[in-house]
Amino acid sequence: MKLLVLGAGESGAGAAILGKKQGFEVFVSDLARIKEKYKNVLTKAEIEWEEETHAKALEAEFDLIVKSPGIPGNSGAVLKLREKGAELISEIEFASRYTDATIIGITGTNGKTTTATLVHYILNKAGLDVALAGNVGKSFAWSLAERDRDYFVLEISSFQLDDISSFRPHIALLLNITPDHLDRYENRMDLYIAAKFKIGAFQEKSDHLVYCADDENIVNALRKAEIRSALHPISIYKPVVNGAFTDNKTLKINLTTKPFNMSIHELALQGKHNAYNSMAAGVAARILEIRKDVVRESLSDFQNVEHRLEFVAQIHGINFINDSKATNVNSTWYALESLSEPVVWIVGGVDKGNDYSILEPLIKEKVKAIICLGKDNTKLLEYFSPMVENIVEAGSADEAVAFGYRFAKKGETVLLSPACASFDLFENYEDRGQQFKRAIRAL
Repeated sequence: MKLLVLGAGESGAGAAILGKKQGFEVFVSDLARIKEKYKNVLTKAEIEWEEETHAKALEAEFDLIVKSPGIPGNSGAVLKLREKGAELISEIEFASRYTDATIIGITGTNGKTTTATLVHYILNKAGLDVALAGNVGKSFAWSLAERDRDYFVLEISSFQLDDISSFRPHIALLLNITPDHLDRYENRMDLYIAAKFKIGAFQEKSDHLVYCADDENIVNALRKAEIRSALHPISIYKPVVNGAFTDNKTLKINLTTKPFNMSIHELALQGKHNAYNSMAAGVAARILEIRKDVVRESLSDFQNVEHRLEFVAQIHGINFINDSKATNVNSTWYALESLSEPVVWIVGGVDKGNDYSILEPLIKEKVKAIICLGKDNTKLLEYFSPMVENIVEAGSADEAVAFGYRFAKKGETVLLSPACASFDLFENYEDRGQQFKRAIRAL
């Protein structure tokens, strides 16, 4: 059996390694230059590859094609390969065919990494054999190739769901759906929503779908979707049945005759968005019958992930927070919403057609100065100049931090929450966050 893997990043390399382990004759093809670390992995595994071309991939015949999530489904090579008739699937679909593990799949526009990491933390604390993979850490295929587990907690993007045909998480968490990546979906929100809903498309009655009952996009789509699994709503505004909600500063999970309650002030993750993340993780844990004391302890002592509202330091009374992972407007809204003190906001990067209007009330209420960190800040300057007195441009993390330190006073916060992709000045959001933290420590 011949396997073609398109793309040689974390996902593609993982699929290639798993394919080799499962007895496939594997060939990897990447239209870009392959990073040295992945070249070394493929070479060591005696897997043939090509880079900066798809020539061999298009010439040969294959029984199965695994497409990495970063490659659009309408790219020329993908369209040509589809014409040949071989089955084309995603890496998570491929990996799921080689494990009987219980899969907890988490998707949503925002909060995926935090919630997936929290679910993994709870299961690990409960003593279960569990791995965290997918869109965080190792790819699902790579993690599985290293060792099968009883449980896999997977952070899953819409791109990873695009090419599934039977992928079936036992528990699916659908956190929220707001506009993002619409360039991959013909600028149509309905196609993006449909991609997210694929996380529950192949579930059965014995499976579970946890969803946000306060998200209009989810609620409206749920009315039309053919979902067979048990539904578990979560809400911070109203009581729900067979799910979780907050009521009078108390988080309540009511899946059984023995409901779970804890004060929201006990939660390690504060803010409305984190209440949703904690509820979703708590419901998943209780579905798996994790003991209440383990869930309570986990929700109260969990440490948030790097680059997501990460407290970096307090210098002369000024707090510095790294939210570099906020690559869309909705993520930044959550960050600003969670803060009560005056904010010096660092924003900018590669704009993905952002609509900043939902931020206006928070900008006017909380933001005293704006630092635009990007190569082209024209849109930001034009949009936000009327709202704040101080707005400047920075060409590096060092310059942005220096401006932040100058504008902020004791008791105030300098917040890096860019609302944009990082690829103009930085390698990725991790690089942006690391440079931000280094600049702070150099003050």
